[in-house]
Formats: sequence, C-alpha cells, structure tokens
Amino acid sequence: MQKFKSSLVQDLQDRGFIYQSTNMDGLDEILSKEKITAYVGFDCTAKSFHVGNLMQIMLMRKLQQHGHTPIILLGGATTRIGDPSDKQGLRKILTNEEIEENKASLSKTFHKFLNFSNDIPNPAIIVDNLEWLGGVKYLDFLREYGVHFSINRMLTFDSVKNRLDRETQLTFLEFNYMLLQAYDFLELYKKYNCKLQFGGSEQWGNIVSGIELGRRVVGAELFGITTPLITNSSGAKMGKTASGAVWMNPEMLSPYDYWQFWRNTSDADVLKFIKLYTEIPVDEIDNFSHLDGKELNELKKRLADEATSLCHDYESAKKARKTSEDTFEKGLSTEDLPIHNISEDTPLYKILVDTFLASSNSEARKLIIGKGVKLDGVLVSDERFILKAQGIETIKLSVGKKKHIVLKFN
Repeated sequence: MQKFKSSLVQDLQDRGFIYQSTNMDGLDEILSKEKITAYVGFDCTAKSFHVGNLMQIMLMRKLQQHGHTPIILLGGATTRIGDPSDKQGLRKILTNEEIEENKASLSKTFHKFLNFSNDIPNPAIIVDNLEWLGGVKYLDFLREYGVHFSINRMLTFDSVKNRLDRETQLTFLEFNYMLLQAYDFLELYKKYNCKLQFGGSEQWGNIVSGIELGRRVVGAELFGITTPLITNSSGAKMGKTASGAVWMNPEMLSPYDYWQFWRNTSDADVLKFIKLYTEIPVDEIDNFSHLDGKELNELKKRLADEATSLCHDYESAKKARKTSEDTFEKGLSTEDLPIHNISEDTPLYKILVDTFLASSNSEARKLIIGKGVKLDGVLVSDERFILKAQGIETIKLSVGKKKHIVLKFN
C-alpha cells in the first residue's frame, strides 16, 4: 500500500476513506507542506442526517484534526433542483420553508463533530450555496459558464449514465445540477481559497466538473477525493435497515436505538466500522483482528459506545449500554428503555411506525403477521390489533429480540 508524505492522506488511506482521487501525488505534496481548506456538500432533503452520511462528517473531522480547515456547504439552492446521482427517479420537490427548516436542523449536527471556535487557527465554516446561486441570472450563467461543459462528457459520468441505462427519466432540471455543483467549487475557491472537495463515490462526475471549471475559468489547481460506498456484509447500503433509516437526530431515533444499531454490527464489519466511525488508533485496531466470541461482542459494544458518544454524548452512550446489558444480559426490568406516550386507543401497526420500529404501515403489518411483534413478551399476530389505553399504565413493545420500547399510557 502506498505511503504518503501528508499525515492526513495517510490517515484517510489507513482507515479506508479513499476510493478515488484526482492527482493524489500532487495533493499529497501540497498537504505535506501547507494547511488547506476543503469542503463537502450536503443538500437539505431531511431534518436529520442518517449514518449513511456519517463517513463524510467523520472525514471532515479528520481533516480538521490534522490542522486543515473544513467547509460544510449546505445546499439551500441545489436542494431546490435535486441531484440525479444514485437516484431511481426525480427527488421530491420541497418548499422553501421546508428547506430552511431542514437546513437549521442539519446545522446542529456539525457542532457535535467539528470545532467552530475562533480560538483555533482552523475553525470549521458552514455556508449556504443560496448565497451565490440565489441571485444568478440564467442567461448570464449560461453565457459565462455553459460553454465550459460538454454534453458528451457529462453523459459518460455515472450520475447521468446510470439513470439513462436504467431508462429512468432524467429531467433537464436535474441535468443542471452538475453545473451548479461545479460552480459551487469555483465560488468556494474564490471566497475561501478552497482547493479540495470530498464526496461519495457517486459524486465523482460532479467533482471532476468543478475541478475542470476552476482550471478553465481562473487557472486554479483543484483536487477531489471520493469515499467508497459502504455496505454491510450482507450487501445492504450503510444507514438502511429493515425499519428504515438510522437517523442521527435524537428526536427521530433515540440514542438507545442508535447505540443498538452499532452493537448489532455483524462480525465481518466490526473492524471496518471501527476504523471509519471511531477515533481508536489504527495500530490498536489492527490488534483486534484475532478476536472472536465474547471478546468480539465486547468490541461491538466499544464501537457502539464510541459512535454514540460522538453523535450524542458520553452519558447517552453509557446509559444506552447499561440499559442494553440490563435488558438482554441480566434479564432486568424495562427501566430506562425509550418511552413512547399514548393517550388513546391506537392500532398496533401505527404505533410501530410512530416509534420508528417500522418505516411504513405496510412494513408494520408485515412484522405483525410475520410474528415479529410482542407486547410484554406475548406474541401479537393480528395486523388489526388495537391497543386499548384504558386500564394500562405501561407495556413493553418488542420487535424481534433486539428492539424494545416502553409504551406509557396517559
């Protein structure tokens, strides 16, 4: 494996963050001599990130720890368009108000992972591309920048090619996205001397377009690094489970359930996830390769502790671990399990959706019919079952062996 001069690039490679890069030797040379500014962009499509976004967030945390300056670009403008990358169809169009609400909610997450204090030489920065794209005049934009984009080249990038190969409609609205993201890179270079863009593997075409636009318009030497698509050992995309997305916002998924997600990591994925999603030194992680059985289960708990402490806080991780061990290992009561309040008679399938134990009504019904749901340890298989609120104070709702919540009746 190649050795690098830059401590940042070496660290990213050792931990498995790097999939593709543009002129890595040139970037390594620069990073070994000076501190730079780099960015990653997120559109504001939801109120919370899920763990599928976590790799990019951890990458920016690494960047800052090595002394470089991270820029988080929130797509207040590009969310209005929709990125065609890795999508089956046109993204739902959100209202301006929904986008602003999502942007405010997402911004809070970065303050848990990055340092924004002006007391350090490289505080993190959050910007919104609506700042420069909101006032762009369409004809002026096409006249000045459209000439630098080749339709022939754009059609070869996976973000476009995959949609066309699947014969899925690609709207002209989405086709503009690549131009806008390229323009973002140019603007960030002008405003912040930003020379490096990170992104998922599906962003390769967009990143390359931005690098080429910077070179053609202002003669800038820009760089790009993409991260691999992370799947678990069964091939499922990171951040997706049978119950839906694993959200990072505690209002959408409790710290306990977040901890349980990491605790339930398969044996084959533990070392990979620890390298990417914790700050345990790589040399120490390499010593874990021989673990199995009980020792491997303890390592999964450590992964859950570290990941939950970063996303939420140490006390939440500690409480989640104690609750899990009390519930599954010591057979104690349901004390400290997540609580969901109910004030009226409610169909069981709806409760499963409301508590994020199922992602939809249809999935909830399938869980019930498939004998995967219990109330206080008693199997419920009637999809029409209605939980009566009268005369009950609390009851334990379980999905499978590892997901539990306490229903409290008001």
